[in-house]
This record gives sequence, C-alpha cells and structure tokens, in this order.
Amino acid sequence: MSAPATPRRPSPSPSPSVTRPSAPPRGSVRTGGLDWRVRFALLSVVWGFSFLFIKVGTGAFAPFQVALGRVFFGALALLAVLLVRREPLPRGRRTWGHLAVAALLLNTAPFALFAYAEQSISSTLAGICNATSPLWGMALSLVALSEDRPTRRRFAGLGVGFLGVLTVLGAWQGFTGVDAKGTALALLASLCYPIGWIYVRRTLAGSSGSPVAMTGAQLMVSTVQLAAVSALFTSAPTSFPLWPTLAVVTLGALGTGAALQMQYGLVSEIGPTTAQMVTYFIPVIATAAGVLVLGEQLHWNTPVGALIVLAGAALTQARPQPRKAA
Repeated sequence: MSAPATPRRPSPSPSPSVTRPSAPPRGSVRTGGLDWRVRFALLSVVWGFSFLFIKVGTGAFAPFQVALGRVFFGALALLAVLLVRREPLPRGRRTWGHLAVAALLLNTAPFALFAYAEQSISSTLAGICNATSPLWGMALSLVALSEDRPTRRRFAGLGVGFLGVLTVLGAWQGFTGVDAKGTALALLASLCYPIGWIYVRRTLAGSSGSPVAMTGAQLMVSTVQLAAVSALFTSAPTSFPLWPTLAVVTLGALGTGAALQMQYGLVSEIGPTTAQMVTYFIPVIATAAGVLVLGEQLHWNTPVGALIVLAGAALTQARPQPRKAA
C-alpha cells in the first residue's frame, strides 16, 4: 500500500499503503495476459501479505531500515518498467518539490510508522488499522475538499467504522492486552495516506507524466529521505539473515513496485471503482496470513471488528446517485 502520486485526481485514502490511482488513459498501461479477476486476487494477496513481510523484516532490521528497503526495491521495480518503456521521469523543480512532500506523507512516514508499530502489535492488527484509512479520508475530505459534501450515509459510515475500531481493540475490556503505542502508530500511519492524497490532489493535478513515472520518482525521493534518517538514527546492519532479508526485498519489489504496476493495469481495464475494492480484501488476507503463517492469536472481536470497520469504510465511500430528470 503505498499510495502513488498520480497527476490525475484520485479518491481519498489508500494504501499501504491502501492506494487508489485514478484511471490512466486507455492503452497507457499493459494489463498482461491474465484475466483481471486473477490479477485482482493476486493483488489482494500481495498487499495482504505486506504486513507479514513487515513483521518478519523487523525481526532483524530497524524499522527505518525496513521502510528504506521497501521504497528502494519498489523504486527499482518501477524504474525497470520505465526503462523497458523508454519513458522519462517527470521534470521541473516544482513537480519534484511536490513529489518530495508526497513521498513523505505517502511512503516515508506511513511505512516507517507501520514498521515501528509491528514491533509491538501483531501484523493482523496492523492490517486492520490500515483499513481505517478510508474513514480518515472521508473525515478529512469533508473539511479540506469542498466537493465532498457530508451526507447522512457518510456520517453513519464514520460512526460504524469507529465502532468497529473499538470492537477490534476490545474497548469493553478496557483495551486489555492491546499495546496502545503500537496501535496508535498504526492508526497514525493510516491517517498519513488521506493527508497525502489531499496534498496530491491540490498540487499535482494536471502535472505531466504517467502514474508509473510519478510513483517511481516519488519512491526515489522517499529512498533518499529514509536513507538520511536511517543514517542518523540507526547503525548499519551487521548481518543479513535470509528470511528477514527476503521479506524486505519482496515487500519492496513485489508489494510496493510490482503491485502498483498491477493495480494500474486493473484501473485501466475495469475502472477505478471496481479496482479499489481490493482495499476491502487486504485486512482479510492480512489476518489469515498472521494467524496461519506467524501463529498470531485471533480472538472473536478481531474479525468481527474488522468487518464492522470495512462496512463503515464502504458507507463513507458510497456516492449519492444523481436524480433523474422528470
């Protein structure tokens, strides 16, 4: 779930990560030979497993280093695509300046926050916290974007989503057994995505460059940012254990680079509305991966609360149907 900085107007929130690129011109993205349903399922699995990869990576590397590896290998994957297409990176100081801010909000900050969060919370809980991003996006868009008008359905969605978060955390038990700091960091990471999208919508709309070129440039800038922070606050790894290293490489090349390219193909083929439904499968996959692969404990309130969160998020994203003329 990194949210790519595209020059066209996206919907709030991503992912994570969750991301929603706007539809590129038809024919600008090659969708590949696989049926879109297969690619949709693959994308759900890849992004759902991202939280597992983060958990494994933090077992051997500092959180900043996990985030750095993620954007570095993600940037390499997208730059390889641009090289094959012979497509240039975006130009102009203004564009790169805005991309630097977008990289901070959509990649550097949330990726590092999720990595820090998963030092003390499960990958399952991190994946569910990521699903709150559409809720944050709707709340912010009501204030920051005049075209998004409050409706009863959207307010109801916020209420339902908040109830789902309380259910996941076991509020009736006094939040017993939940690490407050780690959960707060994961929720803050989810908040970064809609803030970043609002910034992108206001500053990069109309910029030249394809979504892949813009996102590749954004990940390059994020790599520089995280390299500087890692050099200041962490020491270089003394070893590179096999599984944590593979987890970070996969998280970047597959979960950040290739997954974004796959999503662009889906948006081009089936449209952004259907493609963005992948958001609602991510916490399901993250929960299954955490329980089955990492052996994380799962109490009844976690899946129930996750379903309530997703229902609230779906309500906030529903658009009112235009009235037909008499």
